[in-house]
Amino acid sequence: MKKKEVIFIAGILILAGVLWLGFQITGKRSHNTIRITVDGKEFGTYSLSQDQVIHIGDTNVCEIKNGKVTMIEATCPDHYCMKQKAVDEHGGSIICLPNKVVIEGENTTEDSDSKSSPKIDAVT
Repeated sequence: MKKKEVIFIAGILILAGVLWLGFQITGKRSHNTIRITVDGKEFGTYSLSQDQVIHIGDTNVCEIKNGKVTMIEATCPDHYCMKQKAVDEHGGSIICLPNKVVIEGENTTEDSDSKSSPKIDAVT
């Protein structure tokens, strides 16, 4: 290999390492809180670090335990919401369609521009 080829390959590797490090630092999102909405209106925001049982109106009951939230009671006919995967620090959501209850992981370390301008997720 010539000296220029070695310098070029080393430059590519350094650039790749810097990009990878940048994605590792900025890409980590921690969902250490959950947000519960009922019929599109916010019911409350709760920390995953505190174990508790939350009664969501007269229809649903969820439990936060060991950093995970699960639906433990529901008045819906099929109880699909009780069979969904727990929401933890990696995110996720639990949705009860008949009762219009949504539990979702929420980032507490949001970017400053995300509060000032809405994100566009589709163009129609």
